[in-house]
Amino acid sequence: MRTNDAQMLVLCALADGPLHGYAINAAIEQVSGHRLGPGSLYGALARLEAKQLVKPLEEKGRQRPFCLTPAGRELLEREAHSMARLSGRVFESAVPDEVSYLDQLAVTDAARSYKSVMLDALDARPGETALDLGCGPGTDLSILAKAVSPSGRVIGIDSSQKMVEQARRRTENLPGVEVDLGDIHTLPLKDGSIDRARTDRVLQHVADPAQALAEARRVLRPGGRLVMGEPDWDSLTIDYPDLEVSRAYTRHVTDRIVRNGVIGRQLARLALDAGFTVPTVVPITSVFRELQAADQVLGIQRNTERAVSAGYLPTLASQRWLDHLATGPFFAAVTLYVVVAEATS
Repeated sequence: MRTNDAQMLVLCALADGPLHGYAINAAIEQVSGHRLGPGSLYGALARLEAKQLVKPLEEKGRQRPFCLTPAGRELLEREAHSMARLSGRVFESAVPDEVSYLDQLAVTDAARSYKSVMLDALDARPGETALDLGCGPGTDLSILAKAVSPSGRVIGIDSSQKMVEQARRRTENLPGVEVDLGDIHTLPLKDGSIDRARTDRVLQHVADPAQALAEARRVLRPGGRLVMGEPDWDSLTIDYPDLEVSRAYTRHVTDRIVRNGVIGRQLARLALDAGFTVPTVVPITSVFRELQAADQVLGIQRNTERAVSAGYLPTLASQRWLDHLATGPFFAAVTLYVVVAEATS
């Protein structure tokens, strides 16, 4: 039954009580964003009546309302339960805590790919001082320590006490590594005291990316280098037959979920404005062919629910979207930009 969209739309429209043809179509438009053609609407009603899932009531003037039969209501409820169970099996059922999410993301193929490019671009060397801006739970501090050892120094800064404590625990046996609580808009560091600096998906969340870049420029020595990796969420594409639903999901992510949703495309300009030169911009597109892998990064179900609450997606359209993603061939892609910025003298 799930595959017959017109019939399912009609059943959903009648869930709250009897309606005539025009009102059925108005209800369908309200929840799905489009109307059925007259042939599709009345053909669906005829097939549903033949299956004894709907029945006509007495005509009111020239209008004949239809209502659900007990069998139709039972089918609609079974369908809703089936979709809920399916979503529960394939989508993350609970929001992971922030540390778990970052740890989970760091070991994905997508993250390993761009992190490798960032590390190569940073080109940190023994004896240098490397700064991880927004170091989180310390995911990359050990790698930086290895690059600058034995005589170098690594500084991790994060605005979250929870993250700082976690990073300190993870690096307590690494000499030359320190983790400090601080705001990357006002760094607790001296001018020109850093050789290499990095930000990894941090600027998409900060209040003022331009100020954060100005601070990075201040603390870097002449000839120092900043490497940034940030996504452009406007580039998020998820294959779905109804293109407007897919676009609405992406618009919601860009507009509401991420503070600076298109920071990836803005990085080079912002770095130039902060006084850097920008020799290199590397786009890295992550492609997902498996729903579970994409869901680890995108949180598709919970963000779909938020899109419904925010008015970006109608309820029924969101249910059909999740159902399709859970059962059909899956494809999604998003582009992250690695930008190299150098502090000239």
